[in-house]
Amino acid sequence: MSKKLGFSLVGFMVLAIVLAVFLSWQAPDGSGQGQTALQAAFPNLTFSQPVGIVSSGAGSNSLFVIEQPGTIRVFENSQTVATSSIFLDLSNRVLYGGEQGLLGLAFHPNYAANGYFYVDYVVDNPRRTIVSRYTVSTSNPNQAQSDSELVLLEIAQPFTNHKGGQLAFGPDGYLYIAMGDGGSGGDPFGNGKNRAVLLGKILRIDVNTPSGGRNYGIPADNPFVGNTLGYMEEIYAYGFRNPWRFSFDTLTGRLWVGDVGQSQREEIDIVERGLNYGWNIMEGSLPYAGGSQVGLELPVWEYGRDQGIAIIGGYVYRGPTATALTGSYVYGDYGSGRIWALTIGSTGTPSNTLLDDTTLQISSFGLDGNGELYVCAFDGKIYRFNPGVIPEFPTITVFSFFLVAILLATLVVKNCGNSPLY
Repeated sequence: MSKKLGFSLVGFMVLAIVLAVFLSWQAPDGSGQGQTALQAAFPNLTFSQPVGIVSSGAGSNSLFVIEQPGTIRVFENSQTVATSSIFLDLSNRVLYGGEQGLLGLAFHPNYAANGYFYVDYVVDNPRRTIVSRYTVSTSNPNQAQSDSELVLLEIAQPFTNHKGGQLAFGPDGYLYIAMGDGGSGGDPFGNGKNRAVLLGKILRIDVNTPSGGRNYGIPADNPFVGNTLGYMEEIYAYGFRNPWRFSFDTLTGRLWVGDVGQSQREEIDIVERGLNYGWNIMEGSLPYAGGSQVGLELPVWEYGRDQGIAIIGGYVYRGPTATALTGSYVYGDYGSGRIWALTIGSTGTPSNTLLDDTTLQISSFGLDGNGELYVCAFDGKIYRFNPGVIPEFPTITVFSFFLVAILLATLVVKNCGNSPLY
């Protein structure tokens, strides 16, 4: 009897120890024992309010940095690069200050042949967002033709904030445009949910086939094509507050959007055609202004003010270097300086890991021509990830712990039968 009791006690002790280890285990915080997951990518270069870093295409060895006051600078993608040059200067036109300025840049998928690229910026008198096409010089690949502007869109802006500004070509070849709700606080005009205006939306246009007297066309499968309700046909999805940065997963084509919150929630959405992402009826998963929540899409991930104040949407990592991040959506927060990696499991369950807790004012993420990920910050520097200190993602499950516990307890019981202590 005492021997059996001893066996039970030992097995119980082993199980308790394993469970204690499991319950106290936490995902690594990315601190790298005093190191940082970020390192300066181009130590010799400093930029003025960098809000984006963009490549002109796969395999390109040039990088372009958007400076919010109104310039785009170009330089060689080399850690030892010492200088950059002005690719395009719009500083004499751009209305700069706060959330206004030169905000977006995208290169045409056929840029190598046609030399077209697209910019998003804010001007005054009257205040409005302009989306334009420019052309690179035929004699100098590091210089745009400043007189080549073709205006595609002009969108009136009622206030000084919530401009969105991201531009990107999707895998379908169409140009996607992020528009904030126009600003103030709480979306006083209800622009996010109003499909008769372009504010508070993700837009999608066809820059290759102008139609209807416009310098662009409307894709035939845009959700509100041919409607008779006065809805804008450029709309791809709606219900956004300030979708400052979005990106496409280069493998799956999924559209990931980081939508900056009002006062409670910062949210990440995987956006699909024609859907309503809730603002201003909802802020993330929480009610905001009220109204029917039927048909509203909830975020795939959100966080509160204890983690940050302004989400900076990033990219799903598919690069060659930081392989621990492969398949994870890497994003950050402007206010807290934190950077996370979000993964969505096969069952749709999200898992969020802190990569780095920096002191940076993070403004944007971007990819180079090889798919490597970069971070822009308002200290004027561009950063990249140091693979040596990126935390490995946990692969141990609850089932694995219990299995190990049972095996250990069984071994202890078997061995204790021959022990002189029992």
